Amino acid sequence: MLQQARAQQSSFSRWRRPLHTLCADAQNLPLRGACLDVLYSNLCIQWCQSLPDLFAEWRRVMKPGALLLFSSFGPDTLHELRSAWAAVDGGAHVNRFFDMHILGDGLLAAGFRDPVLETDRFTLTYSSPGNLLKELKAIGASNALQHRKAGLGGRTALAAMQNAYPKSADGSVEATYEVVYACAFAPADGVPIRTGGAEVASVPLSRIAIRRRNPLV
Repeated sequence: MLQQARAQQSSFSRWRRPLHTLCADAQNLPLRGACLDVLYSNLCIQWCQSLPDLFAEWRRVMKPGALLLFSSFGPDTLHELRSAWAAVDGGAHVNRFFDMHILGDGLLAAGFRDPVLETDRFTLTYSSPGNLLKELKAIGASNALQHRKAGLGGRTALAAMQNAYPKSADGSVEATYEVVYACAFAPADGVPIRTGGAEVASVPLSRIAIRRRNPLV
């Protein structure tokens, strides 16, 4: 993705600013605090281990009042594939995605202001379940395959899943993608983060007035 961004650097020239690319962990960004005016994330959240840690890190690098925009997959994504695998075994072959309400509650718990969320659904058609799996693997979403057993048993389960997948008369299949869109604003300094029922406030040193006691008084 970074290589693609660099290849299209000319499209950023209208802003008269250079394009800087950075490969980093979304939950541990190598950026100083309060340095971003806008943070935009596209289909990244489902790969992160902890939603509270992710939102806390985003809040750390955003300026007060900065704009947060992100999209993520919702729980109905690939439900056809999940159901087809459920007919074969009880393994977790498809990613679990955050519900819109969980994302909204997470934003509020992290102190973000005025969150607005909405969902949309897209249905894509593939000539076969195998082609769907090939596309998922090509884009790096290979969870649908990583838990299957190697060898004959794995191939047998994969064939059984493809037989269980609902098909149209011509053999084609559909896959649903539920997309959650969200926007919110970073809070002012000192707005608490709610963790485990407790509230933890963060106030920069620049806002703390240091008073020296006169030893003669």
